[in-house]
Amino acid sequence: VQLQASGGGLVQAGDTLRLSCVTSGRTSNDAATAWFRQAPGKEREFVSGIRWSGGNRYYADSVKGRFTISKDSAKNTVYLQMNSLKPEDTAVYYCALRWGSTVHRTVELYHYWGQGTLVTVSS
Repeated sequence: VQLQASGGGLVQAGDTLRLSCVTSGRTSNDAATAWFRQAPGKEREFVSGIRWSGGNRYYADSVKGRFTISKDSAKNTVYLQMNSLKPEDTAVYYCALRWGSTVHRTVELYHYWGQGTLVTVSS
């Protein structure tokens, strides 16, 4: 399984971005994809996740109401629409996949990771 994240960039506070995570080699819908982020000097943290089967969505409290996760099964792609961006959203964003339908918020429970895409929000 390989994941390719893209869509990051430099934006101003209040702007929007959409991240994409293209997955190849996923052979089962019994899986979940999540977005994590890691700011400089901080640990990687859960942002949002979605189940491939059923489409249940989960969010960190810090992004709830501003970010929306979605998937396009035909394209094997998961999106993260980020609205009303804040400087504290600045981080490298990673997508990750785990087998099993549970969206965990723990880094160690994900089996595959993309390379990360940098999001910088200026004030």
